[in-house]
Amino acid sequence: MVERSKFLTVNEDKNMKLEELVRGIRSDKPGVRTAAWQQAGTVGASAVRPLAKLCTEDNLEVRRAARRGLERIVRTVGAPGVQPAKSTVIRELLALLASNQPVALRRDILWLLSEIGGDESVEPITMLLKHHVLREDARMVLERIPGEESLASLRNALGSVPEDFRLNIAQSLRARGEAVDPEKYPCQKLVPTK
Repeated sequence: MVERSKFLTVNEDKNMKLEELVRGIRSDKPGVRTAAWQQAGTVGASAVRPLAKLCTEDNLEVRRAARRGLERIVRTVGAPGVQPAKSTVIRELLALLASNQPVALRRDILWLLSEIGGDESVEPITMLLKHHVLREDARMVLERIPGEESLASLRNALGSVPEDFRLNIAQSLRARGEAVDPEKYPCQKLVPTK
């Protein structure tokens, strides 16, 4: 426990630097790792890419701390009130989503965007409706993002995604309050199983 308090004393002003954050996340001491990810929100958008890189490390505890650091950043900028850093964090997350990152990391990025994303996130997320592994996550994230643009994206996807995925899109539209033809796209919750 000495390690954690020593780490916090060095950063009393709560404005951790990026280098300190990465060093703390990589530490082999659990208390130092925890203190680092808990302060990741003070570093902000500049930490998104380095933390994403740490999310692909071999060490499970480092990956977990890095993911928690990303979550802390998203929740910090997504807090109520005017957060000018929010759009920068969204841009950083979208850049990672569009790159050739591992599927597990891209899935985590999608769900982080579901918490703070808006219209600017819809198009890149919609592109993932074509990804055979990430399409279900992309659909659910579009369902969560408020606004007409995400709803229009789901409407358009209903006719363009593969046949085996259309019922899922129809379900998201129903969840958003849209009327969907029950004959053509029956609600799977109402289909008898016996």
